Amino acid sequence: MFSTKRLTRLRAVLERRVESGAVPGVLAVLARRGEVHVESVGTLAFDGGSPAMATDTIFRTASMSKPIVAACAMTLIEDCSLRLDDPIDDLVPELANPRVLADPAGPVDDTVAAARPITVRDVLAFTLGTGMVPDEAPVAGALNALGAPALDEWVARLGKVPLVHQPGERWLYDTGSDVTGVLIQRATGQTFGTALRERILEPLGMKDTGFSVEPANFGRFATAYDVEDGPDGAVVEDVPETGRWSAPPVCESGSGGLVSTAEDYLAFASALLAGGTYHGTQVLSRAAVTLMTSDQLTPEQRAVSGFYPGYFATTSWGLGLGIVTDRTRLGPSAGSYGWNGFYGTSWYNDPAEELTAILIQQRAHAGDATLAFQRDFWTGVYQSLT
Repeated sequence: MFSTKRLTRLRAVLERRVESGAVPGVLAVLARRGEVHVESVGTLAFDGGSPAMATDTIFRTASMSKPIVAACAMTLIEDCSLRLDDPIDDLVPELANPRVLADPAGPVDDTVAAARPITVRDVLAFTLGTGMVPDEAPVAGALNALGAPALDEWVARLGKVPLVHQPGERWLYDTGSDVTGVLIQRATGQTFGTALRERILEPLGMKDTGFSVEPANFGRFATAYDVEDGPDGAVVEDVPETGRWSAPPVCESGSGGLVSTAEDYLAFASALLAGGTYHGTQVLSRAAVTLMTSDQLTPEQRAVSGFYPGYFATTSWGLGLGIVTDRTRLGPSAGSYGWNGFYGTSWYNDPAEELTAILIQQRAHAGDATLAFQRDFWTGVYQSLT
């Protein structure tokens, strides 16, 4: 299971993170073969009087929203409301017959016709042809100007911007999860949030997961901080009482709009690890989980995609989440799956080890310092396994 002696090394990693002043608190949850281990260090905010980090602390999941959204889409594939290889044209006519940039780094008005339609699989696998691009690309301005209106207005604006690449040509991050929200909303005839709640959150008992936080729960909601401290100390990025999640949003963003708790996210992760079932409730079939957590990218797509050259050398993408394809350091085994979040959060399931590990902090990514801490966290997790 876990070595009690070796878990002290993991706690030391978390303590160093708090003692460095990077975050006021950090929480780690490890679950394996029925045993759950929690390490909590520090508090919810730098104010000196906040409660301690706990498994019911509410945190911003940021991009850890993406796997939950993808799982909701998989329930629609299971009931045949969506089909993976069907075009999205009927449900999202705004993205039918798209134009594609002749040169991804070229002018926005120089386009060609798409070689084929965008499919549901493209959306979930992030191969729909649009997503995050370098700031220096002319199309970046148009994509950044989309804003955060209601989903129908957002996708109407997106449809006026040419695709960056041909559908299926390469992986581009982020936008696919928001298009997934549009698909879910239109396939169900419900709001995205309602469909997500009825199909995933309520069946799994994820009572604190959603697109906003009730005022009664502000006391459990951790404060988020910006990448760097300002001249007078820590810079508050988002506070519970007046921040982005203090009221229901206009745009229910599947790419990064959810809040959750370690308890809730553990329920979701545990359901996937158990083949779609949690405490007797089957949310997804084992086949759907296997498909969702399997590599969806071709070698050709991986070779030209990623956040930097060589990014996909040891990892890949499933349907709405990352896949580990090769273990090169002390960390998740090949076949593990999960994802990270903008505020330094991380989650992976490792089927080979029957392990779920969740890391929670609320500090925007700080480059090498954040990456070094996360690598130490995963080292601490895996060296503790017996």
